[in-house]
Amino acid sequence: MKTVFFDVDTQIDFVFPAGALYVPGAEKRLGAVAALNRYAAAHGIPVISTADAHTENDPEFRSWPAHCVKGTLGQRKPEATLLENRVIIPAPGLAQQMILEKQTLDCFDSPHLLPLLEKLAADRYVVYGFVTEYCVRYAALGLLRTGRRVELATDAIQCLRQQDADRTLAEFTAAGGILTKWGQ
Repeated sequence: MKTVFFDVDTQIDFVFPAGALYVPGAEKRLGAVAALNRYAAAHGIPVISTADAHTENDPEFRSWPAHCVKGTLGQRKPEATLLENRVIIPAPGLAQQMILEKQTLDCFDSPHLLPLLEKLAADRYVVYGFVTEYCVRYAALGLLRTGRRVELATDAIQCLRQQDADRTLAEFTAAGGILTKWGQ
């Protein structure tokens, strides 16, 4: 079974208290995210890492505080989550880690994601990252629509509001998704 790991928006602006759109507790999940990425690298599993890459006057900032502006420290992924062999999409070719920059909550809005998924031809996806009820939700439900097995690593996600996250997890499992724990 070919597996692809899906690391969602683990970026400095979300992970650390000084970040522009800090997700409380996300820094406590960073070790689990890094461990999953290292596990993938050690086992030859490709990792797709989504990353917000907003412009300074991005339309999303009407709904959310400015965050992850392209080229800023806050837009970067923490070093612990980066793999040595990586590319930033839309760069051509595949690598161990493919960082897919996006401008909306839904990674499936990127014209580069579906072609990348087709190239990788996975049977199974393992999803983790931030924020459970927003970007992780879009990624997990979108991947379920591909008809493949999708697992959500509950020990490597973090939410803003537990009630909304609980609804997301219920929606995900009702659609056929599998909740799992990977451990640190």
